[in-house]
Formats: sequence, C-alpha cells, structure tokens
Amino acid sequence: MAPDLVPFLMFEGAAGDALDLYVSAFDDSEVVDVERREDGTIEAAFLRIGEERIRLFDSPVEHGFGFTPAISLFVEFDEPEEVDAAFAKLAEGGGVLMPLDAYPFSPRFAWINDRFGASWQLSAKPAA
Repeated sequence: MAPDLVPFLMFEGAAGDALDLYVSAFDDSEVVDVERREDGTIEAAFLRIGEERIRLFDSPVEHGFGFTPAISLFVEFDEPEEVDAAFAKLAEGGGVLMPLDAYPFSPRFAWINDRFGASWQLSAKPAA
C-alpha cells in the first residue's frame, strides 16, 4: 500500500480563518472534515482543492517560527481569469513575491504569501 503525502499547515489559532479564506479563493474546494477543541481551535481539518487534500491544524503550543516561501502550494488553473480571482482573495493582507503577470513559463502567474504567511504559486496552464 502506497503512503499518502498531504501538505500540513500549522497555525496558532487562525486555522479556521484560513479555511474560510481558502474555500472562498478556489471554486472547486471544500472543507472535508473539521475536529475542534473545546476552545474552538482546530485539532485537525482537511481542505480539498481540486483533487488534492491539505491538512490544517492549530498548534496548542506557541512557536518561534512560521511559514516560509521556500515551500509553497502550487495551484494550476485552466483559465487565466481563475488565477486573477484566487490572487485577489489570497493576496489581500499578504505579500506579493512575484506580481500577477504573464511569464515565459505561464500565461498568467503570481506567487504570494497570504495574510497567514502560507506561500501560494498560482498559475494558468499554458495553451495547448
């Protein structure tokens, strides 16, 4: 049996807000499962974007580190307009690493950190 590889995003109390943002940013997405602690923070949650799952978690322990753009979530869209829509939501309150534009490797691309610090590369599939 092959192992599953699932990206795991750890937050400090903002996993619920991140779930809300991510579901609003991607048309083909849904929260698959959420387990909450008594205080309302997330013990475990799964988000589906397209065919892929992402696990989210609120750490009950404070950490001296956060997300880094050295690892990012790469989302490839069929249409350039889908990149624009996701960019508009995910970039709000975050930071742009590569601006929304056409690049030699993609007709529409942007690389951002969302307001929680998670890094996203958003790309339209090249025309066939």
